[in-house]
Amino acid sequence: MQENYFVFFPIPIQRILSHSLVFATLTTASVIFSTLGLSSKAAAQIPPVNNTEVTNYAQSVLKMEPDRQQAFDEIKKLIGGGEIPKIVCNDVSSMNSLSSKTRDIAVNYCNRSQKIVENHGLSIERFNAITLEIQKNSDLYQQVYNTLLRLQNASEKK
Repeated sequence: MQENYFVFFPIPIQRILSHSLVFATLTTASVIFSTLGLSSKAAAQIPPVNNTEVTNYAQSVLKMEPDRQQAFDEIKKLIGGGEIPKIVCNDVSSMNSLSSKTRDIAVNYCNRSQKIVENHGLSIERFNAITLEIQKNSDLYQQVYNTLLRLQNASEKK
């Protein structure tokens, strides 16, 4: 079974319009691994990340964000005033702690996110490995950050 390390975060991230919000989006992707124990597979050295993968990673993150925000808002409405739990796609206990309707929303988000990553030419394993590498490699972090800015600026000009 493939592991999906997508997480709902109780911090709402609006449309990325400034450098600080691009930073927040990248941080959202990076925090995924810090909330999980690292498997030996994920902790291994990964092959260098090429420019195409950086672009595909950034496109995936940007494409996932509206879905994440929508799912977060739906879950927030269902829970009401309560605290939104951390939901990790491959963590059965985080999914089982949710009500049936909330779990359906989370599972749908996780499935859509996996498809987004795959549609952008990355496997889930590679996406997760890049996410981990971003935490350790400031040059890669900056490269992804700059790519997110470039993609966001290009979409605003359309």
